[in-house]
Amino acid sequence: MTILVTGATGSVGRLVVDELVAAGVPVRALTVDPSRAKLPSEAEVVVGSLAKPSTLPVALKDVSAVYLAPMARTVRRFCELAAEAGIERVVALSGSSVGDGHEGSSGNEYAAVEAAVRDAGFAWTFLRPGVFMNNTLGWADMVRAGEVATAYGDATQTPIDLGDIAAVAARVLVSNGHIGLTHVLSGPEAISQREQVATLGSVLGKEIRFHELTRAEQRTQWVGFGIPEDAVDWLLDGFEETLRHPQAPTGVVEELLGRPGRTYAAWVAANRAVFA
Repeated sequence: MTILVTGATGSVGRLVVDELVAAGVPVRALTVDPSRAKLPSEAEVVVGSLAKPSTLPVALKDVSAVYLAPMARTVRRFCELAAEAGIERVVALSGSSVGDGHEGSSGNEYAAVEAAVRDAGFAWTFLRPGVFMNNTLGWADMVRAGEVATAYGDATQTPIDLGDIAAVAARVLVSNGHIGLTHVLSGPEAISQREQVATLGSVLGKEIRFHELTRAEQRTQWVGFGIPEDAVDWLLDGFEETLRHPQAPTGVVEELLGRPGRTYAAWVAANRAVFA
């Protein structure tokens, strides 16, 4: 039976499609813009979006399982339509911020997605990755200029590669033993922001200085970028928390995939062109 990948143009969903195709699994990809996604020819493409539930019945027809991208606004309607279509299995992308209680947290939306899927009675699995390595793509201009300026340089987290999240999602979708489980995913190493900058310099072969901003300076900058103030405060509080209590790898990626997760240095090498 076919697996539906929602958000197939998204940063993780697009990679889930590739993983399932490589495994020889029939895949249906839901996307608003197939041309932009450049989906593999082996995938069946359906035009639509979780944001437009009216497009979902066609996508859900004759599907055995769904990879669900997080969209709290319409998740209840998705669950209704999926139940009507006879879907039993749902693997939902969530986040490690679920339950942190902060008003500006992304965890609030992830929790809403989890609650809806759980309440609908599907055979569910939730994937809760932490911070993405891709977040440091936002440093690209500063890296090219030779200096990265950010707050909380010694805040230590366990960033994960999007490819590892997708590989776990695909593995969970096609294997047994994951129903009713929540997998908290991390990268293979604890690394501070200062150490990430040093790694960028080492891999790229150039000197990159680290300039530490104060919390107030960082807050002003992010608010100026248009990020909501409560979300800015949540982000800054998170860095402050990992300064006091450094994160440690969960080891779940390695356990589920039977291979090491991608290190930050390997991720930088794979994305060298972005920073060059």
